[in-house]
Amino acid sequence: MLRLYYFPGTVALAVQIALEDAGADFETERVDFLSQQQRSPEFLAINPKSRVPALVTDRGVLTEAPAMLTYIAQTWPEAGLAPLLDPFALAQVQAFNTYLCATVHVAAAHRHRGYRWADDPVAIADMRRKSPEVVTECFNLIEADYFKGPYVMGETYTICDPYLFTVAGWLERDGIDRSQFPKVNAHFQRMRERASVRKVLADWGVE
Repeated sequence: MLRLYYFPGTVALAVQIALEDAGADFETERVDFLSQQQRSPEFLAINPKSRVPALVTDRGVLTEAPAMLTYIAQTWPEAGLAPLLDPFALAQVQAFNTYLCATVHVAAAHRHRGYRWADDPVAIADMRRKSPEVVTECFNLIEADYFKGPYVMGETYTICDPYLFTVAGWLERDGIDRSQFPKVNAHFQRMRERASVRKVLADWGVE
């Protein structure tokens, strides 16, 4: 059975939603960031990056949300979570998810984890100040150029949708008004009504 290691507020949310969408048989294990469990020898043996999500499969451990989402889509093709037979369309899915992972997520992390990039308190404070501006620019691009609607890739729900839902959920936490992105905001509200999303949020004890 698959095992997903998670902590609320992380991109593990997108992976667990996709697992629910796929109808996968899996279990979850919460990694307590508050007690630094992610740095324990036991968890580092699972993921030396000391981060979640981590997905334990019968062939080994997967890390990085885009990789896990693609694995889910390919392992349960009947769920229709990605255009697996269309190389260009699949590359578009990968491009969007990679943008969320490598650009948007990193920009957001500069607000809370500036210590990863600098030791100078002034530099860390400047990153914290600048981060919402950069994230806003990213979402302006998503709103204007990447989002096809009503789902990210158009009429069909894909693994892009739980990922965007997760990252868009961080906006208000970081002082960014999500309503300034009407398409993204409508998508966020639509996603909250999906059975898979409601189940995962309930599992996590999140409103």
